Amino acid sequence: MAAEPKAPQTSLPPLVEPAAELTKEEVERYSRHLIIPDVGMAGQKRLKNAKVLVVGAGGLGSPALLYLAAAGVGTLGIVEFDEVDTSNLQRQIIHGQSDVGRPKAESARDSIKEVNPLVEVRLHQVHLDSSNVLDIFRDYDLILDGTDNFATRYLVNDAAVLLGKPYVWGSIFRFEGQASVFWEDAPNGLGLNYRDLYPEPPPPGMVPSCAEGGVLGVLCASIGSIMVNEAIKLITGIGETLLGRLMVYDALDMTYRTIKVRKDPETKPITELIDYDAFCGVVSEDAQGAAAGHTITARELKDMIDAGKDFALIDVREQNEYEIVSIPGAVLIPKDRILSGEALSEIPQDKPVVLHCKSGARSAEALAALQKAGFKDAVHVGGGVLAWVNQVDNSLPTY
Repeated sequence: MAAEPKAPQTSLPPLVEPAAELTKEEVERYSRHLIIPDVGMAGQKRLKNAKVLVVGAGGLGSPALLYLAAAGVGTLGIVEFDEVDTSNLQRQIIHGQSDVGRPKAESARDSIKEVNPLVEVRLHQVHLDSSNVLDIFRDYDLILDGTDNFATRYLVNDAAVLLGKPYVWGSIFRFEGQASVFWEDAPNGLGLNYRDLYPEPPPPGMVPSCAEGGVLGVLCASIGSIMVNEAIKLITGIGETLLGRLMVYDALDMTYRTIKVRKDPETKPITELIDYDAFCGVVSEDAQGAAAGHTITARELKDMIDAGKDFALIDVREQNEYEIVSIPGAVLIPKDRILSGEALSEIPQDKPVVLHCKSGARSAEALAALQKAGFKDAVHVGGGVLAWVNQVDNSLPTY
């Protein structure tokens, strides 16, 4: 009788070898870690020797970077090319009012140094893409991915797989957060990557970003701290990680639940990096085709209004967005009502139609639906209401 195959071990060995020693200052600083038996001197020395890269110094990156620094991770890398904006301060706690307009990477570095001057901080102030990701990732033991777009998530995943690196992933939207650990080459036989959870990205426009759908600021701390917890466990080799499990947190119901993630037998081996923007898409091919030759600027819209032209101006955002800021004269008809066909009867066919949203992506999708429904004289505003504020009336707020 053949022996049954052994079940894979779920525990993982420590990811990092311990540093040679802790200084007197480090012993005093990390004393609350040192008196935990599962961490102790050996665990803290591993944290000191660890090199962790955080992709993004935004909502999830902010708490993650601060707590990784406070925990004593010896080297922290930050991939971030954006600048601090006022709208970031509701959730990106590593930045402050005086940092508005500064590069986020530099602001984050300064905050980290205030929390723990013993940490070495490396800045990668670039747009992460297929040309640089492998060189950046190569020098780190562990990656934390807190980005909010699918193209970068698949890029991070594929680069981690090619380099054999583990990475911790987190995602947030409105009141819900998710977190997991992916490691294709995990020594416990539970090798998984992000494509086992999400083999394909959702259709363009299907899942709104945080910039479109919003996020409860404190949710970033909830998920960011879970990501750091997983990082510490991986580095020190303690506890059971989220490898093979997806943790889902609902802040409104105050519930945590975990979902088992298994290897997808249909997932093709990752052998190279690809064009991730093309793979994920910003807008659908239909929307791109509809927008070609049917896009106007915010200034052109202003000229049409000033000239007294008779046309229907339709805002395809959501009600709460419309209440924040709107273009004068715009009628609110949310995109989903147009795509479903429910609102087509509310849109006049005997005059030109101008659609707009926040930045232009959703209005392009709505424009494609109108063209298919026979609306011949329809255009959309490139850049949406943000372009209107920037180019026409900067007294209005942005979000």
